[in-house]
Amino acid sequence: MTDLSKLKVGLKGTASILVGEEQTAPRIGSGRVRVLATPVMINMMEAAALDAVENLLPPGHQSLGTHLDVGHYAATPVGMTLRAIAEVTKIEGRNIEFRVEAFDDKERIGDGRHSRVVVNVERFDQRVQRKLRGGT
Repeated sequence: MTDLSKLKVGLKGTASILVGEEQTAPRIGSGRVRVLATPVMINMMEAAALDAVENLLPPGHQSLGTHLDVGHYAATPVGMTLRAIAEVTKIEGRNIEFRVEAFDDKERIGDGRHSRVVVNVERFDQRVQRKLRGGT
């Protein structure tokens, strides 16, 4: 059994970037308006979740994203800072749930829920390799 006793409800993580052209919807392929792309906001939410828990996992383990349910409510122009926050809201076995939020310099631009599962990296990689070889 994997020891996840260091994980607690209430743990928080953050991630931030300065929004540049490379994070805009036209560059990412998610739209034509030159503002922060939704996939980039989502990536930052996942990065904040990683920041909250990854350093507390046992050696040889990491968490993988399994579910996102988020809204993106406001545009962020190039030159503003994007900051994401994730807070652990539930831990059930190897599954971790987070409340995620994203802010720019002026307002909250998105929020939602995110789920991750803790895996043994070696066993996970073995399953991936079997899949590549045509197995299940």
